[in-house]
Formats: sequence, C-alpha cells, structure tokens
Amino acid sequence: MTTLSRRRFAVGTLALGATSFSIRTARAAEFTYKFANNLPLTHPLNVRALEAANAIKTETGGRFDLQVFPSSQLGSDTDTLGQIRSGAVDFFTLSGLILSTFVPAASINGIGFAWNDYATVWKAMDGDLGAFIRGEIAKTGVIFALDKIWDNGFRHVTTSTKPINTPDDLVNLKIRVPASPLWTSMFKAFGAAPTTVNFNETYSALQSKVVDAEENPLAVIAAAKLYEVQSYCSLTNHMWDGFWLLANKANWDELPADIQAIVAKHLNAAGVSQRADIAASVAGLQADLTAKGLKFNTVETAAFRDKLKSAGFYAEWKVKYGAAAWAKLEAAVGGLG
Repeated sequence: MTTLSRRRFAVGTLALGATSFSIRTARAAEFTYKFANNLPLTHPLNVRALEAANAIKTETGGRFDLQVFPSSQLGSDTDTLGQIRSGAVDFFTLSGLILSTFVPAASINGIGFAWNDYATVWKAMDGDLGAFIRGEIAKTGVIFALDKIWDNGFRHVTTSTKPINTPDDLVNLKIRVPASPLWTSMFKAFGAAPTTVNFNETYSALQSKVVDAEENPLAVIAAAKLYEVQSYCSLTNHMWDGFWLLANKANWDELPADIQAIVAKHLNAAGVSQRADIAASVAGLQADLTAKGLKFNTVETAAFRDKLKSAGFYAEWKVKYGAAAWAKLEAAVGGLG
C-alpha cells in the first residue's frame, strides 16, 4: 500500500524547488507526509518536530517518512491553511488566532490580557477549553487537531519608535498583526492602526516602515531576527498564543491504525517537550536580545485590561464566541467583564 497518489506526486514534484528538511529520502517509505510551519529551522518547534520525525521513522521501521518544511517554504499561513484543507499538505502548525478565519472559536485562547501564567494556560488547553476548540475544528470535516497544542508563547509588542508603557502609547501606532479578526479588534480597541501582514513578510514590512511595530513571543522575535528592525520590546504579555498541530483528515484516514498511533504519540510528546523548551528559554532570550540592542520595559497590565473592558472588547467577543465558549474561558481565567 502507498499514498503516492497522482495528486501527491504532483504536489511533491512542485516542492522539489524548495529545500525540505527530510530525515531520510522517501524511497523506502510507504507513507511520505509533509509537515509545514512558518518558523525558522532553529525554533524549538522545528527542533522537536525533526526529533519526532526521526522517532517515527525508527518506530515504524521506515514505513512513515515525515518531511518538515520550515520558514513558510510551502506558502504563507493563509496559503498553507488552504493546502491543509485540500490535502496538499498533511500537517501544519498554525496559531488558533489565524485558524479562526476558518474555525471562529479557535481564537478564544487569544483574548487580550486574559492569561496570567502558564499553569493556567496548560490546565485550560489540556482540559475543557482545549477539548472544546478541538471539537470545533473537527466539525469542519476536513481537518482535525492533535491532542497537544504547542507553545507559541506570551506575546509582546516591539516598536521602532517608542516603548509601550500605557494604553495611550498604542494610539495611532502602525502595528503589524496576523490575518485574524481578534488581533485587529483588540488593537483597534486601543486606538492603534493594525495592519495585516503575513509572518513571512513581517521583517520587510518593518524594515521598509510599512509598519512601525509588531507583536510576537520572544522566541519568534529572536529566531526571525526582528531585533534588527526594532528598537524596543515592551513586555505586555497581551496574548497567549499556541500552535494547533492540524492534520488533513482524509490523508490521516489513509494511514493504518498502528502508524496513526505512533505518529500521534511522537508528535504529541514533541509538543509537550517544545512547551518546556520555550519556558526554559525566556530568561536567556531576553538577555540575548538585550545584548543585540533591543531595549526592554515591563508593563503594568491592569490598565490595558481596563481599557479593553471600557471599550466593549470583552462584551463584543463574548457575544461572538457564545455564552458556552465564554463560560469555559472564564472558568479558566476568571471573570473578564
């Protein structure tokens, strides 16, 4: 049995123009599947993904070959979301906030200034809230999410012009945001000027002053070298963001049950290990980025939450997500107003 269908052969041939970081060639593999993501090869997500690919190759006796394509090699986030839906890509790690353009509930974990710490995040995302979101993804019928969400981290605002200390500092700020209604809504509530830019174009947008600011976790700021085109990093912790490991359902269903179990086991374990990598790297990343010239400041977040409440942000999104989903969020983080 093989999954090298005519569609797969065509897609794979097109991919030869890009550099794939396959663990081994596909000649001996019965199943060759593609794992796409938007992060540099050095990011912990790719380090752990490659380890998982090795482990899967070994445990399946070479039957399953997972090819990892980092750095948006197979297309932008929006392009690759289309490919995972069609089956041209088999696995894709994507922020729930971007996935929300297809599955609206997927962005609920990104509600601004909702999370205080990782203990609360993992209890919720490995518990009722995560199960609810996975259920909504599965309802699409074309993709599903594996059990463990990977960590993208708490997000912070970087700027080329000034540090962000109060909500007023965001007024009229030209800030890059991903293609997600929640991001745009939140920064508009602060009076900023959010501009949608795909991640693979963010560095050039900052360099050319199309935007003056962006927001990302420290690991992404470091791996994408955004410190080269930004001067300040304000530790806002304004959102927690994770990567759902999405799989195309039809392609997954082609796998025998024993291989499904091995693939899921190693990819979920890799996600948990990657979480620990991100947590362990935060202090060192701040020191490294400071040495590279990025200036840090700590932000008091209460005023930002108050601003979102008075602007009607929480009330608006409670209606959009629905009372049941909002109750699961508030059960984890407390009342948001």
